[in-house]
Amino acid sequence: MSHEAAGINEHAGTAATVIPQTKQPDGPIIELTQLTKKYGDHIAVNRLNLSIAKGEIFGLLGPNGAGKTTTILMMLGLTEPTSGQAKICGHDPAREALRVKSKVGYLPDDVGFYEDRTALDNLIYTARLNGLSKREAAERAFALLEKTGLSDSAVKKVGAFSRGMRQRLGLADVLIKNPEVIILDEPTLGIDPEGVRELLELISSLSRDEGLTVLLSSHHLHQVQQICDRVGLFVQGKLIAAGDIETLSKALDEDGLIFIEVGVAAAWPGGLLDRLSELEGVKEIRKEGGKTGEAAPGPDVVTVVCDRDLTPQIAETVIGGGAELTYLRRKEYGLDDIYHRYFERKGER
Repeated sequence: MSHEAAGINEHAGTAATVIPQTKQPDGPIIELTQLTKKYGDHIAVNRLNLSIAKGEIFGLLGPNGAGKTTTILMMLGLTEPTSGQAKICGHDPAREALRVKSKVGYLPDDVGFYEDRTALDNLIYTARLNGLSKREAAERAFALLEKTGLSDSAVKKVGAFSRGMRQRLGLADVLIKNPEVIILDEPTLGIDPEGVRELLELISSLSRDEGLTVLLSSHHLHQVQQICDRVGLFVQGKLIAAGDIETLSKALDEDGLIFIEVGVAAAWPGGLLDRLSELEGVKEIRKEGGKTGEAAPGPDVVTVVCDRDLTPQIAETVIGGGAELTYLRRKEYGLDDIYHRYFERKGER
């Protein structure tokens, strides 16, 4: 059963309507310090240090078995750390589990509801467990069904819901007590592409409009990249890198090199590649395509490796050399590139 646990009456009296807030980075609302969890000789989470600011959407990214769910369970007070400490909204979940649960909403990867009851009944039940009056519970349930796009299905039994509808109802369920933080563990698992897009938009708007802090655990790189302010790459219990996409991308290129992909309409005119290689700041020209050896966008595309951004000079040289310039792009790493490059580096170490 995934409803928020009973015994959270500290949150009684929550207003029936959500008051919109603005994002304000006023210090970490989640702070993990040397957080470690061992099961015998197996280290599930290894000295994890992480800070997440209020209103931030943070993506915890890693393969299955990396330790993401174990980390979440420690943050919720559902399992005790072997060493280290977690602070959520200023509270230690190992000692103040009920206070943490009153401020945090948790959506697991497999949402459980009373299948033979309606969406409205399920939400009202959760609201009552969290200390809301009957009137407040009904008002808040209707408001959240509207917000999550389920108002037309309010009196439909949950057993007939699709996976995407259940995840939307799950979001409404964790929001019923007006939490400060929501933790989502693989929220898009098993949802069709359109449902994924709608759910991610909903998560993003909730964070933006209501000042919610969101921790999103996933192994779907593209989805995480769409909505997260920062990401952490998690593997074998260790956080091997954390930051926004631009920061992580720059960190990969410690030598400061820039990669510019250049394409022409036909074969390169004789001597033109030599002229490009003679430009001041050009280190080499690669004909195989991108930096990591992926296929080039076309047969007549090369990658010019530079120590500065020479895009204008390269365009001028190509056109001046009599070639028809068809493709010019400064290569930037996406999250997929970053993820795999960091894994390559880990293998090298």
